[in-house]
Formats: sequence, structure tokens, C-alpha cells
Amino acid sequence: MAKFTVRAENNNLCNFPNFVNHKVSIFNTLRPQRLNLFAQNHSLKFRVSCSIIEREKEKALEKQRILKGLKVNGELSKKRELISTSGNELGAENEEKEVGFEWSWPPWKNLPQRYKLIGTTSLAFVICNMDKVNLSIAIIPMSHQFGWNSSVAGLVQSSFFWGYALSQLPGGWLSKIFGGSKVLEVGVLVWSLATMLVPYLAGFMPALIFSRILVGIGEGVSPSAATDLIARTIPLEERSRAVSFVFGGLSFGSVTGLLLAPPLIQNYGWESVFYLFGFLGIAWFLGFQLVKEDRPWFSTESMSWPPSFSRNKSMGSSLAELSASLKDVPWKAFFRSKAVWAMIYAHFCGSWGHYTCLSWLPTYFSEELNLNLTEAAWVSVFPPLASIFVTGIASQFADNLISKGVDTSVVRKICQTIAFLSPATCMILSSLDFGLPPWEVVTILTGGLALSSFALSGLYCTHQDISPEYASILLGITNTVGAVPGIVGVALTGFLLDSTHSWSISLFAPSIFFYLTGTIVWLAFASSKPQTFSEGD
Repeated sequence: MAKFTVRAENNNLCNFPNFVNHKVSIFNTLRPQRLNLFAQNHSLKFRVSCSIIEREKEKALEKQRILKGLKVNGELSKKRELISTSGNELGAENEEKEVGFEWSWPPWKNLPQRYKLIGTTSLAFVICNMDKVNLSIAIIPMSHQFGWNSSVAGLVQSSFFWGYALSQLPGGWLSKIFGGSKVLEVGVLVWSLATMLVPYLAGFMPALIFSRILVGIGEGVSPSAATDLIARTIPLEERSRAVSFVFGGLSFGSVTGLLLAPPLIQNYGWESVFYLFGFLGIAWFLGFQLVKEDRPWFSTESMSWPPSFSRNKSMGSSLAELSASLKDVPWKAFFRSKAVWAMIYAHFCGSWGHYTCLSWLPTYFSEELNLNLTEAAWVSVFPPLASIFVTGIASQFADNLISKGVDTSVVRKICQTIAFLSPATCMILSSLDFGLPPWEVVTILTGGLALSSFALSGLYCTHQDISPEYASILLGITNTVGAVPGIVGVALTGFLLDSTHSWSISLFAPSIFFYLTGTIVWLAFASSKPQTFSEGD
């Protein structure tokens, strides 16, 4: 049995009906006021009293309340009156214990500002990959409608990575000056608007390619922007989890996009996925303004803005600072570091396997495993869905090792080695002709690609480990090279598929090569030791 009591903190009248086996107490002021549910400084407190065992103690407690003037927990003032309505007597053999909690709106009101930013950034990455994978599903009906072969389809899909590669370094540089949150919101707005243009431009190839380049430019600044934000706000012992949570949004976005796209295409046409997903990005942009500016109904904790940038600066002074800051970046020191070169090559190798599979796995499942559009999309969900769970395990694994005193470089090498060797092994098994049934091939590929998410606790943390100050620029450098497989690899896969008609040669063999060589280079030269990158070093 239970007693449910509601007290309005601003002393407003709350009225509840009488329920059997429940006692409802209503507290009202002598001067009734209008109840304002959205008042900033008010909240509703719910107190739940659970009755268990010993009826005598219940009676004793009731007597104590009467003797104390019906004051509960000392919270009733002399000016208040108690209006009590009760149902049946609470059950026998009771012992009362009180458990209280406070509910306020919005739910994230009391969260530290850095957690709000990390959460919204992860949501942006969800939308990011939804807009990236929508074409990998829509390309199938689009190819049928416009008569595209595999080479043309590969060209259309690879055009995204042209813009993605071009925006990496500018994104890192701008994030260092203006702050990652500002760059991220502009990027989301650009790629969302460009996504909504695709249905209008699909019949004219140059315009379609240009729209996908714009999507790539908008999404290309987001990794550097997120890296800058994490490096400035998250301590080392939380960094693996923060990176995994933010970049894990990519896997969740892939799952969401692959699940939503087939029913949308079948019921409303392939155009609908571009309209809907683009609209979600615009909605995120509007919502982020509230979180970023920390409006009154959010926590009053101020946002951590980069010290080099003030929102009150004039445009002229900001442009002058941009020009000066570009000269201050130690470019030569970056490229003299073996650790930086290890990150560059590892990023290239990981991106080759990731981008080619992201673009071509739905077609592979459809043609090679003889699945229809919906089945191919559902099967394509498995790798990113499994990646979500692996990401959480990998981040905890890495942070626990670091907290126990294991050298950070060793932890990053372990995680990245798992991220490379796992998919390589599974692709070898899938490409060999063992006569495996389709579901076994899907299971093997799912396991390998899911374990590649260990890279979020390996390579993707190393930029911040070696230099929080230049983390966004370093990621811009490595991600620029990492975007090349999206341009070359995705298009090359389509060309090889037309030439050889072999998925093993066109899709799996190049990825296996880069995964294995990437592992060797990473183990030999990678390091998470902090570096100053002084030009005099």
C-alpha cells in the first residue's frame, strides 16, 4: 500500500481526487496563487511514502504528527492549512519509510554545461550519419530510375567525400579560433539544407554532385569541431567515454538511417528520406541555440568558450585574428612527428574499410546475398548496431586501464590493434569461398566491423592526448587524408566491380591490405605522449 503526497513549492493549490488505498494531502496557501508550471524557479516535488510492516509504528507516527501540529518534515509554515482527504485505512503491519525526489523541467536543467554540449554534439553526429547513409539506400531506386551503372553510382556516392576532404583542415583551424560549438552549428545547417536539395537536383548530374559536395563540406567540419570541444572541456580520465559517446552517435545514426530509409522509400518515394533527414538537421540547429546560449530555463553555468575568441569581437578583428593564428600553427613540427604520421596513415587505413563498407554493403547484401531492398537495409543495420554496444565496452576498457596506471600509449595501441585486426580477419573469412550461408556471412562481417569501433578509444583519442591545444587541427590533418578513401575507395570499388564482378576483389581485398599495414605502422610509431610542437624542436 502507498500514500502519495504532492506539495507545490510555490504554495499553489494542487487538487487530486480521492483514490482507494491512497491518501492525498493538499497544501494550500492562505492566499491562493495561479499555478505557473513553467516558472523558472519553481518545481513540483513528489513525496512517496511506502508502507510496509508493523501497524503500531504507523499509529505512533500519526500521533507524533498530531502532537507536532501536523507538521511533516518541518516544511509546513504557520500560515499553511492542511486539507486532507483519505481513502480506506492503509493495510495492517506497516512500517513507514519515505523516499523523496524532485522533478524539474527541462530534464537536463541541472546538468553541467559540458555534458549538455557533449549530448547535443552526439545528437548532431546521429543526424550526420543519417544524412550520410541515406544515399547508400536511396542509390538503389535512384539507379533504376535514372539508369546508372555501378561506376556512376560510385561516382555519386564518392562526391560527398570531395567536400568532406576539403573541409577538414579549415574546420580544424576555424574550431581553434571560434570554438567547436560555433563551427559545428554552421556545419549542421549547411549539410541539412544541401540534403534537402538532392531531390530537386537528382536529374542533373553536375548539380547533384555539387549538392553532395556541400553535404560533405558541412559534415567535414564536425569531427574537428567535436574534438576541439572535447579537448577543452573533458579531463583525461573521462576522455575515452566522451569521445566514444560523441562519435558513437555516428553508429546510432547509421542504424537509424538504415531503419527509416526503406519504409520511407517504399511508402513515399526515395525523395522523402532527403526531406525528412534534412529537416531534422535544421531542427537540431534551432534547438542548439538554446543549449549554446544557456537560456534562463537552463543551468546558469556559463559556457566554456575558447579563450582566443570573444563573441563580442567585431568581424574585422576576428578576421585579423584568423590570419595571424594561421601563421602561429606549427605545421612543420606536426610533420616532423612520427606519432602524427602514424595517426595519418592509421586514419587512412581505417577510413578505407569504413567508407567502402558503409557505401557498398547494402548493395553487396542485395546482389550477392539476393536480398530485397528492405532486407538488405535491415541486414546493413547489424554492424553499426553492434558497434554501439562495442563502443561502450571499449571506452570503459580504455579508461579503466588508464585509471589503473597503464601507460596511455599502450592503451591506445591495444585498442587500435583490435580495431584493425578484427575486421581484417572477418573480411578474409567472408571473401574465401567456404560455401557459407548468407546469415553466417552477415554475422562474421557484423562482428568484425563492430569491433572496429575500438578505434574510438585508440586513434580518435590520440589527437587530444598529444596536444589538447592543437587537437582540432591535428584531426583536421588526419581526417583530410582519411577522406581520400571516400573519394578514391568508394569510386574504385564500383569500377572494380564492373570490371571483375567480384566482391572479394573489389570490396574486401583492399580493406584487408590497409587494415594489416595500418596495424604494423601504428604499433611501430604511435604515441600518446604530450607534445609541445615547438618549431624549435
